[in-house]
Amino acid sequence: MSSQLYDVIHRRRDVRGQFTGAPIPPAVLDRVLAAAHAAPSVGLSQPWDFILVSDETTRAAFHDHVQQERATFASTLDPGAAATFSKIKIEGVRESTLSVVVTYDPDRGSPAVLGRHAIADAGLYSVCLAIQNLWLAATAENLGVGWVSFYREPFVQDLLGIPATIRPVAWLCLGPVTHLEHTPDLERHGWRHRTPWQSAVHENRWSPPVG
Repeated sequence: MSSQLYDVIHRRRDVRGQFTGAPIPPAVLDRVLAAAHAAPSVGLSQPWDFILVSDETTRAAFHDHVQQERATFASTLDPGAAATFSKIKIEGVRESTLSVVVTYDPDRGSPAVLGRHAIADAGLYSVCLAIQNLWLAATAENLGVGWVSFYREPFVQDLLGIPATIRPVAWLCLGPVTHLEHTPDLERHGWRHRTPWQSAVHENRWSPPVG
């Protein structure tokens, strides 16, 4: 058993405020992207692409959009939840070294993608596996990754010139960090608490949660 693999899995964090902005050595970035590209994919379609965004003007425009979406979400919360949310940092777009936007091309490998005929989202699942590979590889390289989810897909498509048929699945902030928090941010701020893995396991058939 490789304890290093399990250590990386449990050390991984969704990073917001610990980015240093230091450069990423090219060889390290190559290894992280190669690990992402090594992910399994339905029908060997490899339906992902990685857009590396270092341009400050582009990242500033995205950052402004994220802040607008943060305000939109905050307006839907009750006062207690809004007070908790106000303390939570949701992105590190300007502080991180680089942004990596991971996209999904549903036409990659078409017209006959082996294994996708009955599950249309299998290609999207493949992209998520590539993202997870990238995240774990980055953690092994002592880099932080933060997945920004406060955005509208059409905005990102327009900002980055992504064709209408290609879906931006993840905007990831990537770079060296001062440290990785022991406790995830949402737990530290009291937004949500992690459940034990045993509570997600069912035997043979679905069973309702206990309690």
